[in-house]
Amino acid sequence: MAIDALQQLCCTAIDIVAEEKRNRVPDQRGCADDAKRGKEHMDLPSQMILFARVVDAGSFSAAARVLDQTTSTVSRQIGNLEDRVGVRLLNRSNNGLVITEEGKAFLSRCVEISTRVSEAETFAESMNDRPKGRLKLVSTVAFGKSQLLPIIPAFLARYRDVSLSLELTDRKIDLSEGDADLAIRFSEQIDDDRVIAKKLARNRRLICAAPQYLARFGTPIRLADLADHNCLQLSTVDSWNDWHIEDLASGEAVQLGGNFEVNSADGIYHAALAGVGIARLSTYLINDDIRAGRLVQVFPDYADDSSNILVTYSQKRNLPPKIRALIDYMAEMFGKVPPWERSFAGKSDAKRTG
Repeated sequence: MAIDALQQLCCTAIDIVAEEKRNRVPDQRGCADDAKRGKEHMDLPSQMILFARVVDAGSFSAAARVLDQTTSTVSRQIGNLEDRVGVRLLNRSNNGLVITEEGKAFLSRCVEISTRVSEAETFAESMNDRPKGRLKLVSTVAFGKSQLLPIIPAFLARYRDVSLSLELTDRKIDLSEGDADLAIRFSEQIDDDRVIAKKLARNRRLICAAPQYLARFGTPIRLADLADHNCLQLSTVDSWNDWHIEDLASGEAVQLGGNFEVNSADGIYHAALAGVGIARLSTYLINDDIRAGRLVQVFPDYADDSSNILVTYSQKRNLPPKIRALIDYMAEMFGKVPPWERSFAGKSDAKRTG
């Protein structure tokens, strides 16, 4: 079958299924067969959605895990789809699945149908004000461990019909591709104007080091002195390593560097505690450590407040109640003054100084 014929088939998929249903004459034998086949019976749009999920997952087994089906069922349905459209969509080999040229042409229509079905489900969900269903939340490792995990039990107790899947990662998240319903990110991580970002709290960062590091290498007196120290770096977000420090004498940016980098702010935090070097870290991570003496704020009059903590999502309309509930709950928990900053309430904001 030529590619243009495939495209025509995709465009009329819903009509084909509707026609099949109109022409089907139900009888006892047919009902019994349907019951026996169970999950084996799948209409064309469902097979198309399954094909898109298999391509996205990269294998039958990965798609089966996501969909809670057996690998053999997924493989058989894709085979049935190929028989139905009359072309091979995927080549199978020991190295995995490779989509064919016909499969690529077919895929775009399958993704379109999958998107429309998802939008219809979201709309139907939004008609019921009671939050329910599975909710996927992604957060940076450090914020998730220190701030989200402590407040999750109360959220789940309040909304008993919601189940929460939390992924802690500092990798880039594409909400438009369905990676998650919501993501906690920071201002410098947002580079997609399609997502909606709601501020949860200001992300104030301080410069700090462990007492043992300062005892060994000395305490910098001026911000420009940091150029002579081991400043811990993040390997995944270059802009994070710009501490917004200038030499007041020359007006030039101070070039920072060191011999250690890691792919997570959580890793930077633990490296600072271990005395590896000097770090610029968020107050939600270090305020307790500064109070306890595990870390020392190197420049008490310095703070970088150029970043915000954001909750991001991709849907603009018909936001499901479960998503609205979690957004509102986090806003309630963190409030105008987040819990990690409340001990500093009433103090004047820190200012950058050299």
